[in-house]
Amino acid sequence: MEKQFVANLQVGDAVHSYFIVTEKTLLPFNQPNRAGERYLRLQLADASGSMRAVIWEKAEEMAEIFSVGDVIRVRGEVTNFRGLQLTVYSLELVPEAEIERSHLQKTASLNQEELLRRLQALYRQITDPYLQKLLQSFYADDVFLKRYLEAPAARSVHHNYVGGLVEHSLEVAALCQEFAKIHPGLDSSLLICGALLHDVGKIEEYEMKGLSIELTTRGKLLGHIIIGVEMINEHISQIDGFPEKLQLELNHMILSHHGQKEWGSPEVPRTFAAFALFHADLVSARLNQFALAVEKGAKADGWTEWNRLLERDIYLGLAE
Repeated sequence: MEKQFVANLQVGDAVHSYFIVTEKTLLPFNQPNRAGERYLRLQLADASGSMRAVIWEKAEEMAEIFSVGDVIRVRGEVTNFRGLQLTVYSLELVPEAEIERSHLQKTASLNQEELLRRLQALYRQITDPYLQKLLQSFYADDVFLKRYLEAPAARSVHHNYVGGLVEHSLEVAALCQEFAKIHPGLDSSLLICGALLHDVGKIEEYEMKGLSIELTTRGKLLGHIIIGVEMINEHISQIDGFPEKLQLELNHMILSHHGQKEWGSPEVPRTFAAFALFHADLVSARLNQFALAVEKGAKADGWTEWNRLLERDIYLGLAE
C-alpha cells in the first residue's frame, strides 16, 4: 500500500495509511447529549509533517490499543477545522517489520559525516586554548558525540528531527561568525564555543522512544539550560587553570540564550557575547520554523495553512 504523507493531504481526502502518534489526549464532550463521554484528540506525524486528528466514536476503546510513540494505520477523512484535521474512523497497530522508518522520521539535510566535518572545521577556528580544550573534552567522548549527532533540537518547535541539534548549532555558529565580522568587539572563539554548546543539555532533555521525541525526567525537572551548564562546568573542572572569568561568561551565555525570562531564560543577556548568541539562536529557530511551514506547500490560493508557532499564514503565490 502506498504511503500517504501529511504534507500532501487535502480537505476531502480519504486516508488509509500509517503515522506515528506524537500526542494523545482523551477529552470530555461539551454537548449535553454526550455528557460523560470522551473523544480522543491526537497529533499524527510522518517525515513530511504533522496534523491534528480526532476520534469521535469508541474513543476510550481505541485509546487502549496504542500509546504515544506507536505507529498506527488509520482509516479516515481529512476535514477542515481551524486548519487540516483528520477524522479517524478505525485504526490498528502497525508491526515494526512493516514500518519504513524513512517515511516517518525526518532527518537533518546533511548526513552525520558532513555534520561532523563542519563541527571539526569550526573547532579549528577557535584560538582560545581553554575553549579548545573544553570542546575537545566533549568531542573526544565517542558516546557523547554519537548522541550529539543524533539528537533533535526540540520536540516540535524547530529542528525537531534526527540531527536537528547539530544542524541548529552549526547555523547559530555561522550567524555568530558573521556578527563577529561586523562587530570586532565580539570574541569569535567565545561565540563559536557558546553556539556549539548552548543547547548541549538537550541530549539529556530529550530521548527517542520508538520514532517519537519525548522529554526525560531530568528534562522535565531541570530543562536543557540548567543541564547544559552542569555538563559544561563538569568538563571545565577537569581542565587545569581554566579562567574563572571565562567560565562565568560562558555560563551566562548558556543561561541567557533564550533572551527573556518568559521564554525560559533564568537570566536575560547582559554581555555582548550573550546578546549576540541569543539573537543568532532566535534567527536560526525562526527561519527553520518558516522553512518547515513552507515545505508543507500552499493551498490553491497560494497561501499555506495557518501556522500557530509563527502566528501567520505564508504567501507562496509569488514564486514562478
